[in-house]
Amino acid sequence: MISEVKKNTEAKMQKSIEALKNDLAKVRTGRAHTGLLDHVQVDYYGSMVPVNQVANITLVDARTIGVQPWEKGMGAKIEKAIRDSDLGLNPATQGDLIRVPMPPLTEERRRDLTKVVKGEGENAKVAVRNLRRDANNSLKEGVKSKEISEDDERRTQDDIQKLTDKYIAEVDKLVAQKEAELMAV
Repeated sequence: MISEVKKNTEAKMQKSIEALKNDLAKVRTGRAHTGLLDHVQVDYYGSMVPVNQVANITLVDARTIGVQPWEKGMGAKIEKAIRDSDLGLNPATQGDLIRVPMPPLTEERRRDLTKVVKGEGENAKVAVRNLRRDANNSLKEGVKSKEISEDDERRTQDDIQKLTDKYIAEVDKLVAQKEAELMAV
């Protein structure tokens, strides 16, 4: 039971780190990348779907994303979805290609994005701490049901705390890297 609790906790903490990496990738740094539009939802015959399921997304150049709808009538809907998203982008349609230029980041916008990054990091830390709490609770249950001894519980709690510290440090490192990337001009 002890090794199972440790293994599950570490796997879930690793998933929290992966989720943080994905969230940080969506915070733009002035360079264009196709993953930026991943969470933009567009109305497709009454259901909301990600843009990348109704259009081909490519990089036109370092500061421009190209969106090529697969159906003729989707262009205006995709353009509206990108404009209404929280990314602060202003797409322009040229024929059947939607060009999404990346505006240069202002100092104020960089500071705002830094706050967003810190918030994402804090959410990841909370997730890791919740996983620690869940693991400790299941250890307490094991002691109550006499599956594990109190000494084993203490040792395992120490191991889980070390895991928690390791993943919290990883979160701090990722957040610091993203902040440095954002503030670099």
